[in-house]
Amino acid sequence: MAKAVKKTSSPKAQTTPSGLPIDIGISDKDRAAVAAELAHTLADTYTLYLMTHNFHWNVTGPMFSTLHQLFMTQYTETWQALDAVAERIRALGHYAPGTYAEYARLSSIKEPASVPSAEDMLRLLVAGNEAVAKTARKAFKCADAVNDQPTADLLTQRLDIHEKNAWMLRSLLA
Repeated sequence: MAKAVKKTSSPKAQTTPSGLPIDIGISDKDRAAVAAELAHTLADTYTLYLMTHNFHWNVTGPMFSTLHQLFMTQYTETWQALDAVAERIRALGHYAPGTYAEYARLSSIKEPASVPSAEDMLRLLVAGNEAVAKTARKAFKCADAVNDQPTADLLTQRLDIHEKNAWMLRSLLA
């Protein structure tokens, strides 16, 4: 059976119901390290999703229609991505974080305490997308170092989306 690596930021290791060890060519220790990085990516992604959805509901001003639609497009894509990240953590033999408390502890993104102006929403979402990109890039380095191509591929896709989202949002502030 796989041994759990006990770290405060690492997801808990899972024993398979069959009792069979996970033997995919990545050691238990390396799978735990990648899963821990993915947990941070999942937490940042979920926090960004929630913030984007909040802004979709609460945006006001002359750009309302444009921003309302853009935010919906971005939060919908982000919502769908959450499952892929969580399922990769599970495929590595660990439980995915799934509570607000875990996300608050693991995320590098801090949510605003009140509803910001439309312009500040854009700035916060640029920073949020850039934060997810930085977290995903760190996770990519970990996955790449242990020859975990499926995780690296997933993270490459996330990097592309979040860097593009940040660019689009930034362009609205020009």
